[in-house]
Amino acid sequence: MFVELMPLLAGRTVLITVAKVDDKTLRVNVIPTQAKADENPALTTPLTFTGLPEELDAELGKHLAGYVQTHQQTTSTLAEAKATLEAAAKAAQEEAKRKAEERKKATQKALATATPASSARAETVPASAWTGTLGLFPTTTPEPATTQSKGGLAL
Repeated sequence: MFVELMPLLAGRTVLITVAKVDDKTLRVNVIPTQAKADENPALTTPLTFTGLPEELDAELGKHLAGYVQTHQQTTSTLAEAKATLEAAAKAAQEEAKRKAEERKKATQKALATATPASSARAETVPASAWTGTLGLFPTTTPEPATTQSKGGLAL
């Protein structure tokens, strides 16, 4: 039983409790403790065996070996998933940073090419032409349309 637990004990403490259920039956709990504060709670899932002492003597070692193997696979899978997610997040951040730099360069280039043309155009417009409307509205107001009567209806 303890040989099978050794790989699990390499990275964490394991609590084992044994309780008598009735005159012939025992319950064994194998509880791995949390190794790190940010560790996934799935790695601390307890394992419980209930049976006759003879059955526990014969079978507990095999079940513990399978439990430890599954625990190690889960640990490895979680570590791989975490590394993959971290790499994806880093790549996404780098891509966003690259795009932001490209937009910044494009904006600076557009401003650099637009600024000389704007200042040259501003110099060619006489000051007396300024209407205060920035060309959005006409400088003269249209005359109201005249209405003509035709048979009592206004057109």
